Amino acid sequence: MSGRGHGEAHGSEGHSHHASHSDEHHDGHEHRRRRGPVGFVIGLVGAHSQDHAESVDDSLMASRAGMRALTISLAGLLVTAVLELIVFSISDSVGLLADTIHNFADAFTAVPIGVALLIARRPATRRYTYGFGRSEDLAGLAVVLVIAASAVIAAWEAVSRFVHPQQVSNLGWVAAAGTIGFIGNEVAARYRIRVGRKIGSAALVADGHHARTDGFTSLAVVAGAIGVALGWRLADPIVGMAITVAILGVLRGAARDVYRRLMDAVDPALVDQVEHQAAGVEGVRRVDDVRVRWIGHELRAELNLTVDGNLPVSQAHDIAEHVRHRLLHHVHRLGDATIHTDPAIGGHDPHGLTAHHYDR
Repeated sequence: MSGRGHGEAHGSEGHSHHASHSDEHHDGHEHRRRRGPVGFVIGLVGAHSQDHAESVDDSLMASRAGMRALTISLAGLLVTAVLELIVFSISDSVGLLADTIHNFADAFTAVPIGVALLIARRPATRRYTYGFGRSEDLAGLAVVLVIAASAVIAAWEAVSRFVHPQQVSNLGWVAAAGTIGFIGNEVAARYRIRVGRKIGSAALVADGHHARTDGFTSLAVVAGAIGVALGWRLADPIVGMAITVAILGVLRGAARDVYRRLMDAVDPALVDQVEHQAAGVEGVRRVDDVRVRWIGHELRAELNLTVDGNLPVSQAHDIAEHVRHRLLHHVHRLGDATIHTDPAIGGHDPHGLTAHHYDR
């Protein structure tokens, strides 16, 4: 028997919701009333799905926060690229032109992530039974590939400048444009990373790291201009190679995060938290087989509970439901939990019938 699973699948239509801070919620608390259009819609669908409506509401809020971060940072990056383009028109700096084109192109990595956030809002279907949250992770993979391409382009430009040094004019303006490029990209990076971590979006975090690599390339323009001004013609390509190494460092971190998300990796402390919260519910004798994974910017958990084997089905179900309710309140970004209950009967293996299927 279970809260979802053995004949009791009410997770998709029951009452799941998020809690942003575990110490702000308690079992049996009174749910907050919602106002405005969202509250009106929730009122129409009825009380039995209130928690599910809160889950959908919080998921929409997270998606909207992500879209807002993408939109604002995209606007900032476009302004930065336009300013660099104006300076290029009076300086003929090939490095600045490359950085400008780079910033224009990379600003639009927001597009696949924005599309992914919109797709992730779609409800689950009989084919995509877990919904479309994985679209965010695929978008994150696309961003990682763009960061890798950025490293290749930066290295190529640096090598070409070793072979064919460029004469740059209006060095002061070039340095100023590079500084603007760095500031614009770093502000966008910090904003995207902060919002991405807040809503649990690996794709948005990866895109923030991508913006940071663009800031590094802009710094290369500044350093190159300073070096050329001091009479060191090789300053531009040498700094370009150094920036390539820095981009590879950013690539490593972003690729690791997206890889872990695609491989269903989570912080082990999160598993400990689920076990601790479940074990704290009255009637739970043991907690086993805890599994947690991200789907988009939401967490899903699965776990087994051992309860008194003499309890009626209804009471065992109530214990599982109390555990689920507690987890939804205390585990940040948890969207749902599938809970299976095992009876504690001395000398009897409740899974003996199927044990041979799992022997290795």
